[in-house]
Amino acid sequence: FVESALDAAALTGGLVDPTLVNEIEQAGYRERFDAVALPLTQALELAPPRTPGAAARARRWREIEVDRGAGTVIRPPGLKLDSGGIVKGMFGDILAGELAEHESFAVNAAGDVRFGGSAGIVRPVQVASPFDESILHVFELVQGAFATSGIGKRSWVDPVGRPAHHLLDPRTGRPAFTGVVQVTAFAPSAVTAEALSKAALLSGPAGARSWLSYGGLAVYDDGTFDLIEPDSLEPS
Repeated sequence: FVESALDAAALTGGLVDPTLVNEIEQAGYRERFDAVALPLTQALELAPPRTPGAAARARRWREIEVDRGAGTVIRPPGLKLDSGGIVKGMFGDILAGELAEHESFAVNAAGDVRFGGSAGIVRPVQVASPFDESILHVFELVQGAFATSGIGKRSWVDPVGRPAHHLLDPRTGRPAFTGVVQVTAFAPSAVTAEALSKAALLSGPAGARSWLSYGGLAVYDDGTFDLIEPDSLEPS
């Protein structure tokens, strides 16, 4: 997990930062997750001006060391690691390795989907709108992974009355309102898809498309969306 988390941080230049445990708890995730969810439209009405996210200046994830040979992880005292979406993708990839010889397989790891198989079966992958669950697009693919990051299903009011969700801007440590509300990213692995979807959302409308090098779909505040149809597993 730690290796996967550090790889995701490096891939995204620190936009996907596994060291924000204290910040997400301060935003109310631990105490308020079971509360009634704040509807997406209401959260957007209450949200601050939209600003793209950025890496934290400290980039504390760079201080973590993994020694697979010794079986050790070295981290600064008090630095916590958030497994978050990376673990979902990691388990999907591990299971895909175990199932690869089957004619067809699909693994749904809490929303991260890894699929493939020796028979080369085409699978429809539906992407729903975060506003009304209508189907925005259906991808048809043989193998790979999809991951979706969004603020529509896990939004709440924080302890001081501000709208909040679980996707943080590492620069501020606060829930990010960037103008992008949901991103579905396609990639060869679920860990990569998870990292790309989150980085795209945090980058805002101007930067989201650049992270969808394998294809995907980004949904914006006004319900419009940007579609990049995958044509291969080679990045564009």
